[in-house]
Amino acid sequence: MFVSFTPSSEPGWFRWLSRLVIRMGLFRAIEALTVVVTVSAILISQAVISMTGHGNRLIALISTSACSLVLAPGICYLVLRLVLELDRARTQLTVLATHDDLTGLHNMRHFMLMVQREWDRARRYSTQAALLLIDADHFKRVNEIHGQLCGDELLCSIAKTVSGSLRQADVLARFGGEELIVFLPHTDPLGALDVAERIREQVQALAVEFKGVKVSTTVSIGVAPMRTELPSLDWMIQEANTALYAAKSDGRNCVRTLPFQASRSGGAFETNSR
Repeated sequence: MFVSFTPSSEPGWFRWLSRLVIRMGLFRAIEALTVVVTVSAILISQAVISMTGHGNRLIALISTSACSLVLAPGICYLVLRLVLELDRARTQLTVLATHDDLTGLHNMRHFMLMVQREWDRARRYSTQAALLLIDADHFKRVNEIHGQLCGDELLCSIAKTVSGSLRQADVLARFGGEELIVFLPHTDPLGALDVAERIREQVQALAVEFKGVKVSTTVSIGVAPMRTELPSLDWMIQEANTALYAAKSDGRNCVRTLPFQASRSGGAFETNSR
């Protein structure tokens, strides 16, 4: 979410005009358009006189110029103002169609569209990647004790904390409820565990003040490294979900992953990391 304006769904002239108005500013665009209208009106009036062979060119010049200069600014203002409002509405609708309205993160559908391309590229070129599934622990208890508004504020703070732990190339979205999902391109399994552990520690240290009370929680994280055996992105998400279930079963506030082969020198490592 899914309704959105795409460049192909807009007329070419509208895209061009909206970009022009934004670049020039409303009033400079009105001035420019008024000049264009005035010059066009003068040329048309002179052309009509030339074709018919009748009429006074000076009077036509004065009358068309006066009419254009009086009428064009008001009409141009209304038209260009409408263009700006439509462009703003298009932008807002695009945001609503691709982002979660509570946290401001990508929604799951947009996440899948973005990550599917990255996942296909990683499979094609055999590059490393990983996926994290993050779930806030005992989040229903927070809602029951402090109310949904407190839960919403805490979830937004968690989302902001997670976002601050990621690179620009990483893709973060709200998976649903109190769960977040992260795709880490060009990240090996041990690197993904490092990122997950850093997120866990930062959320554990997070506290949100709500009505004079400090409210906090922890997160459990499931890590799914990229594997050539995975037939689809959905399977990778399922593996992350299985690892997340293991983290929940092991007492929460921890990071878990399925067994994988190390890609760094140094040999053995623990597949379960707290």
